[in-house]
Amino acid sequence: METYLETERLALRHFTADDADLLIELDSDPAVMRYLSGSIPTAPELIRERDLPNILAGYEKWDGDLGLFAAHEKDGGAFIGWFLLRPEPAGPRDEVELGYRLRQAAWGKGYATEGSRALLAKAFMELGVHTVWAATMSVNHGSRNIMEKLGMTLAGTLPTPPDMERVEGSEFGGVRYEIAKEQWEQQ
Repeated sequence: METYLETERLALRHFTADDADLLIELDSDPAVMRYLSGSIPTAPELIRERDLPNILAGYEKWDGDLGLFAAHEKDGGAFIGWFLLRPEPAGPRDEVELGYRLRQAAWGKGYATEGSRALLAKAFMELGVHTVWAATMSVNHGSRNIMEKLGMTLAGTLPTPPDMERVEGSEFGGVRYEIAKEQWEQQ
């Protein structure tokens, strides 16, 4: 399987039609879904019939350069989750969202920072991206710390979408962080 991006400890690749079980397992962990759905797992049929087809269609739409990428440990090959680097559906290709969702076993090992740093470098050095942004719940201090480690700055607050009102801390809304290519180059 072709590698999209490598870091010291991780290999990122395109998902395939055979990867539904990896996504189902990831989204079935209540701790992983805490700030996304209020710990409610994503229904397996939604992953098979909606999410995975959308992921695969994204590779076609963005010529394989952008999308959602399966992340594996280079040492042993264990699936640890995914990273995201893609524009809004109707947004410009030079302004992309950075995201990640990792299995609990991968938490606290620096993988989110490591994978995100590599994606920022690829976005700014190879893909012609001007701005990278990321969003999370205001109370998700773990993700906010990673965004700050990456040199991203708080750009504003976000209202809580109606489908996330049952999520812990939803009353505090969300936050958006950004980094422009010029800021990244100065680091």
